[in-house]
Amino acid sequence: MRKKVIVIGLDGLEPSIVESMLERGELPNLARIRQSGSYSRIKTTYPAQTPVAWSSFATGTNPGGHGIFDFISRDPATYLPDAALSHFERPRNIFAPPRVANQRKGVPLWLELTKAGIPSVVLRCPCTFPPDEVNGRMLSGVGVPDLRGAQNKSTFYTQDTNASAQESEQLVLLGPGTELHTQVIGPRNARQSAAGDAVCEIRVQVKKDLGMLSIETGGMLERIDVAEKSWSEWVRFKFKLSMLQSVTGIARIYVKQIAPHVEFYVSAVNFDPAAPIFPISTPASYAKDLAAEIGLFSTLGMAEEHNGLNNGRLDERAYLAQCELVLEERERLMRFELERFTEGFFFLLYDTPDRVQHMLWRFRDPEHPGYDPDLARDYSCLIEEHYARCDKLLDPVLDKVDENTLLIVLSDHGFNTFRRAFDTNIWLQQNGLLALKNGGKPREDMEEGPAAVDWSHTYAYAVGLGGIYLNLKGREREGILEEGTEAERVRWAIQSGLAGIPDTVTQRTAVRNVLRREELYSGPYAANAPDLLVNFSPGYRVSWQSAVGGFANALIEDNTRRWSGDHIIDPDAVPGILFMNKSLVSRNSAANGGKIPSIVDLAPTILNYLGVPVPQTMEGTSIL
Repeated sequence: MRKKVIVIGLDGLEPSIVESMLERGELPNLARIRQSGSYSRIKTTYPAQTPVAWSSFATGTNPGGHGIFDFISRDPATYLPDAALSHFERPRNIFAPPRVANQRKGVPLWLELTKAGIPSVVLRCPCTFPPDEVNGRMLSGVGVPDLRGAQNKSTFYTQDTNASAQESEQLVLLGPGTELHTQVIGPRNARQSAAGDAVCEIRVQVKKDLGMLSIETGGMLERIDVAEKSWSEWVRFKFKLSMLQSVTGIARIYVKQIAPHVEFYVSAVNFDPAAPIFPISTPASYAKDLAAEIGLFSTLGMAEEHNGLNNGRLDERAYLAQCELVLEERERLMRFELERFTEGFFFLLYDTPDRVQHMLWRFRDPEHPGYDPDLARDYSCLIEEHYARCDKLLDPVLDKVDENTLLIVLSDHGFNTFRRAFDTNIWLQQNGLLALKNGGKPREDMEEGPAAVDWSHTYAYAVGLGGIYLNLKGREREGILEEGTEAERVRWAIQSGLAGIPDTVTQRTAVRNVLRREELYSGPYAANAPDLLVNFSPGYRVSWQSAVGGFANALIEDNTRRWSGDHIIDPDAVPGILFMNKSLVSRNSAANGGKIPSIVDLAPTILNYLGVPVPQTMEGTSIL
């Protein structure tokens, strides 16, 4: 009989919640897998981030072996934050299309299987954009941008003339009346003499008596009716770039209100799976074929509209409704592909548990600054309800399992509360390691943070979700530090100064320690990591401003955003979960020091089960 491996990823499931629900009998499918095989917590990566951890799952290496260290990197030539997962390259000439390169290196397990002639179906794994050339089928996951090249840039439409744009959104002011003419904003059009936005005209008729908007798209000549407090189906928009060229994208529309004035929300415009402007699947026609079989679906890497909730454009019910739409799409995809899966390797990731916890954790934590006791009555159990929903998703998976199938269900990391934000750049400035021009004081300025820094007197700076870089000569544009004694002095000053630093308001430790990259990483890409990584205590995380090279209003301040749960803390505090329908080897026995499996063990385990040699580049070992 042909052997099969089925891996279902449930991003971010927290072991303490899973274990409590198992005790209460609320996760019957996971309990069934545990009974037939095994359950364990699983060691995540440093840092405990989705693209980092799933890249280590795929390659069986620490991040130094695959080169993904964060969602955010930095450009040493500009000190500006940069997207870390993929890189857009300039066209070779005016006739050539732009190109995109996947920043994840290393050799993922599905390419090892391809070399061995074993087919794979890999669906929505992070850091697969553009997709690998596999023997089988692949649909890209986290890393796929929207049509504007952003990670999730929505548009809010309102007749309120006092409204202003919020973070990561575009704002369109509507005219008065009930017959409205406006535009959906598409990709930047670099083919124009002066670069601008390609747009698609839409006409909106306000039907107050019926409580809905009737929307007609000029480009595709579609008309849809969307009720107040509801999401539309996917709508196609056509954006003309030139006389001979146009692109299409898809978006959903949410009608927030019709009175006293009209407000509606258009999601980030996704690549159209039938005609993506960059490849998102292998074979290239696979995304189009899927859409024909299961209907249109989100192609955006971060598909859930968390920015809309963060900005107050959506409420919790609207956000959860959109999350359920994403989950249903993924479930249809899984059922369709499982039905025709007969051999080899199958992988599918559900990202939505991660997004739900990021946005709703405050309702289960009475100490969180955003805790609302009235809302908590309705929302405090929603995370558990979502876990139960995820458990139900395993029904068709278990139906597919036979004696020749290895089933793995795992999360890449766990979760915790995010109550207080620590601004690393302010700490560096206060301790004489980062200087501002003209002796200025830090101010909250996310866009201009690096421009305010006096690099000729700066020894270190923070960019990303926990990383610190030294301002090294020969590497950074205006580097002043020589590698050696001088750089060692700065490293030690940061490590000794940040370790154990207290929060004077809560009397808790904000930072557990600071580790050097050479303590954490090895491999051909280790030199691309931040020089130092801050190990935050549970309840704390790097500030929103410091993550993009800027400055907050204080060293430590309350996190008042709806994004209230996180996992970018000490990785030992946020392990993932691992269920298998086979028994684990006795690695977690007392004789073995109580070690738990690591996420780097999964690729060797899968290859070993399918009879494929494990390459020497993989660090993990089979746990079967």
